[in-house]
Amino acid sequence: MKIHYRIIYLLISVFFLYTLLFCGFIYYSISNFSFADFYKRLEIRAATTAKIQLDNPNSAMIIKEMRQEYLEKLPNQTEYIFPIQGKEIVVEEGQKRLPDSFVQTLLTEGTGSYRERNIFYSGIRYMTRKGGEYIVVVSADNYFYSHHMVYLRNLLVTSLLYALLLIVLVSMLITRTLIRPVQQIIKEVDKISSENLHLRLAIPRTKDSIRKLALTFNDMLNRLETTFETQKNFVSNASHELNTPLTNIIGEADYALSKDRDHEQYKKSLADILTEAEKLELKTKALLLLAQTGFDGKSQKLVRLRTDQLILDVKETVQKLNSKFKISLDFSLLPEDHEKLKVKGNFYLLHLALTNIVVNGCKYSNGETVFIALGASDTHVVIIIRDSGIGIPQKEMPYIYDPYFRASNTSNYAGYGIGLPLSKNIIKMHNGDIQVSSVENKGTSVKINIPIWKGPL
Repeated sequence: MKIHYRIIYLLISVFFLYTLLFCGFIYYSISNFSFADFYKRLEIRAATTAKIQLDNPNSAMIIKEMRQEYLEKLPNQTEYIFPIQGKEIVVEEGQKRLPDSFVQTLLTEGTGSYRERNIFYSGIRYMTRKGGEYIVVVSADNYFYSHHMVYLRNLLVTSLLYALLLIVLVSMLITRTLIRPVQQIIKEVDKISSENLHLRLAIPRTKDSIRKLALTFNDMLNRLETTFETQKNFVSNASHELNTPLTNIIGEADYALSKDRDHEQYKKSLADILTEAEKLELKTKALLLLAQTGFDGKSQKLVRLRTDQLILDVKETVQKLNSKFKISLDFSLLPEDHEKLKVKGNFYLLHLALTNIVVNGCKYSNGETVFIALGASDTHVVIIIRDSGIGIPQKEMPYIYDPYFRASNTSNYAGYGIGLPLSKNIIKMHNGDIQVSSVENKGTSVKINIPIWKGPL
């Protein structure tokens, strides 16, 4: 059964049960009230009858006139008077015999009532001024119960049917309102495959579970896209980048073994093989490191860390690599609240990403100073790394995140083209983004945004 049908049935069941109970409560309460009220009216008439016929026979006509004027005549109203002898009542010939249980209640408790279909009976035990005891009973047709309660019952049943119809319509409307965003997400998800992982779900404006679902799914797509891109790049580049040093190593070994050679030639061959093996090792490590950044966000330990301390450590590390590198830090935009400088991340990976970018800036600046600025908004930590080096040709900007891509003006500088793609993957897995702007022969600026840490890890 589809979920929206289950929701409809659940809503209908809940609201219908509530309406049914509510109608039943109303009917039961009014019915009980009508019974109690009618029995009380009959009891009053029984007491009036006793006063008229037993204690004031001389004033009977006057009292009867007052009763007719001020007391409403009930439908099928009948009075019964039974003398009490001992512990029983005397029933004359032709008089209606009352149920024994009802008579015993009147004798022992003094008052009592019972019902026979639509005819209600109420009576009292009465002692006259002369000391005689009687049972006085008045019966009548409860018109309110036999007519008005039937009308009320029909009205409640009709209302219940209309309420059921209304509940069905409202349930369908609510269900469509709730299910439509989910159905839209399903349609959008159906369009996404390994060939177009760049597609993302539209984020609803409402701040509800559907918005959270779309954000969570988009976050998952970000990780999947990173993983797929990394694997694709690894496969496509590994064969190309590893083939050259392997070919050189095999060729040099074949050359050395093809015939006997002198000591110097063997030494030179071994040196060439060592050089190519070292290149192979560096490229293999770079490829493996790049592949490892396509993780699922759970296998790496994430901690709360301060970005200002991270940048200070990056500066120290870069200058240890090359004491000639010049780095200037700008902390003038630091927020007063230091909590805004904290992010949730892996210290080693973020340190590696920033180090790669800063080293590139220093390397391509020919000894010029690289500037690092740190600031924060209410939602993100902002890091800007700016150099005044050789820059990147504008037409080559779309390829800067491709592994092993190197700009055409970097031939005089050592490198493998793995640093920036690696840094991008690391920033992306921390839910951040990286923006690179560059002008050839004027320098490059890299802006990094990382969400600030909120709540416990």
